[in-house]
Amino acid sequence: MAAAPDIMRSPRAPSPSHTVSEPPASLNPAQLEAVHHLGGPCLVLAGAGSGKTRVITHKIARLLQAGYAPGQIAAITFTNKAAQEMRERAKALIGPKAAKPLVVATFHSLGVRILRGDGERVGLKEQFSILDSDDVLGVLKDAGATTDNALARRWQWAISSWKNQGLSSAQVEPANDDERVAQRVMQRYEERLAAFQAVDFDDLIGLPMQLLRRDAEVRGKWQEALRYLLVDEYQDTNATQYEMLKLLAGERALFTAVGDDDQSIYGWRGATIDNLRRLPTEFPTLKVIALEQNYRSTGSILRAANAVIGHNPKLFEKKLWSAFGDGDPVAVIECDGEEHEAERAVARIQSQRGQGGQVAFRDFAVLYRANHQAKVFEKALRKASIPYKVSGGQSFFDRAEIKDLCAWLRLLVNNDDDPAFLRAVTTPKRGIGHQTLSSLGEFASKWKTSLYEALFAESLGTAVPARAIGSLHEFGRYVNDLEYRARHTTGAEDAKALLLGWLKDIDYEKHLYDGEDSEKLSAARWSNVMDFVDWVAKRCGGEIENDGGLSIETERKSVLEVAQTISVIISLAERGDDQDVVTLSTLHAAKGLEWPHVMLAGVNEGLLPFLSGDDEMTPQRLEEERRLMYVGITRARTTLAVSTLRRRKKGRDTVQGVPSRFIGEMKLHEVQTKEDPRAKLKALREAAALRAAAVAPTSP
Repeated sequence: MAAAPDIMRSPRAPSPSHTVSEPPASLNPAQLEAVHHLGGPCLVLAGAGSGKTRVITHKIARLLQAGYAPGQIAAITFTNKAAQEMRERAKALIGPKAAKPLVVATFHSLGVRILRGDGERVGLKEQFSILDSDDVLGVLKDAGATTDNALARRWQWAISSWKNQGLSSAQVEPANDDERVAQRVMQRYEERLAAFQAVDFDDLIGLPMQLLRRDAEVRGKWQEALRYLLVDEYQDTNATQYEMLKLLAGERALFTAVGDDDQSIYGWRGATIDNLRRLPTEFPTLKVIALEQNYRSTGSILRAANAVIGHNPKLFEKKLWSAFGDGDPVAVIECDGEEHEAERAVARIQSQRGQGGQVAFRDFAVLYRANHQAKVFEKALRKASIPYKVSGGQSFFDRAEIKDLCAWLRLLVNNDDDPAFLRAVTTPKRGIGHQTLSSLGEFASKWKTSLYEALFAESLGTAVPARAIGSLHEFGRYVNDLEYRARHTTGAEDAKALLLGWLKDIDYEKHLYDGEDSEKLSAARWSNVMDFVDWVAKRCGGEIENDGGLSIETERKSVLEVAQTISVIISLAERGDDQDVVTLSTLHAAKGLEWPHVMLAGVNEGLLPFLSGDDEMTPQRLEEERRLMYVGITRARTTLAVSTLRRRKKGRDTVQGVPSRFIGEMKLHEVQTKEDPRAKLKALREAAALRAAAVAPTSP
């Protein structure tokens, strides 16, 4: 058995009756109730902008006060960015020393932690490989004997969906011929992953779940290690994530789930709102606490949000309110078409910036349902010389051709990087098929070596046919030679020559053109490759720059040195969120973010709610689209504009635009009774005081 995680232990879980100090003044009554509930399962219904991260970090502090060791507390998020924010906030509240042992992780990184510790129990070596989406696509194309990217992606989606339901290929019950084919591909895919000692992102949840379910010893170890669980964005969990959390919590059920049923917008990738429905049933002692005070938006914006989401059936009652007053009314802008809509957006930005004050470009966001809607806004913003960034689209460094080249460079730096090896050895193809790689993977696993190291093992001939060994050795020798040359090549000019020579050696241009039906698309991809070559070469230095009249040669670096820092370079190139630019974003990518001024674009039937082709608008789909509208509305702090099109493009045609039903549901023209936020806050405090008095121990 692998060693238990390095944690600080307490003899038992702290008593829920532990003495509580005076509550922090920064928390409202509902937040305080959530922070101090330690004795059992807790669901915090955190409405948009209601301070959920503040609740989680203060609850961490409360748990430490109650006797938990930092290493026994796990705060689980969905994104690295959210995890980093939570870690920084916790550090600011409890200090760096206490914060360091905290387990603040994404679901996937927690899965990696479990598999690194106990993965041998499901047949994984400690240094298993994690395949990204493009790696998976390549393996699936090989497993299904196809070069059709679209078909392979459909398999990828189907397999991911099954895995998120906790199903293996043997457990899948195909509903039609397409699913039967996908099931057979999934079976071969599973065999290849096992041979490669590799997992995909879905496995990082599914395998730990299986391990915890089947192995009582491992389950007990991790339940003892992680004694209290805090789960952020709980409404976005899928079936396997829910089961994994349930197994980690065990019978003690000491957890706090923080989520919002009104912001469940990821059903298309396996998230299920049923996980919220199950909690009260499976945990009868569940404490449900609603955070309704919004610290982000004005009253006008929140009334519109409440009105829209009120048309969905409610799992739990919750209604957002704000102490900020009404603010500006929500504006509805009718536009002739997409170009006119973009012009109106630009004019709105220019007008609000021209009203005085310190209104920056970063204060504005244009949000839309689909990526293709960004193009016309980009054109209008460029014309007006307004800086912008596009969120939710594909980064340059996420393109398949760039990831191919980065895999080669990663392999030069670290020969033991198995995912990089798998991508490099098959891109371009060089007569090394999946059977050879499967045998190589089994051999490497048996002798606990990396795939690259296994190439040169004297006994490799016992596992791999002689003809295949020749191809593998040829690849290995080329990598060795390229690494030597990369180590000794410095300066931009020589670096570019080396990189271009390498691309010619592996015939990468031919690989791109052979892999695409469209010559135009192939040319665009090759242009990206040339941009990448220039980008890397430039960072090798040796170029003459003028500095105040002096000619200075930039610092020379080897190609290998640049390759060693490639991830850092990429992160710097993908500049951070502090740029003074307008944000263009899909509604999905905007979740969790906020801006003072927001414009929701293309709020038309067919766009929002989205309907494609012959798809049927089921009640479930409509509810999720309505939640997406709610998310968009609640991104706005100060002003919100909703634009609709009189005419819109549909494919190559122009059709009459019908305003979205969601605009009517906002009830913008109804006279509404305005709440007094001060009276509301007073009533909440009085109710909290009464509850506290009711549970206080009586004197003997």
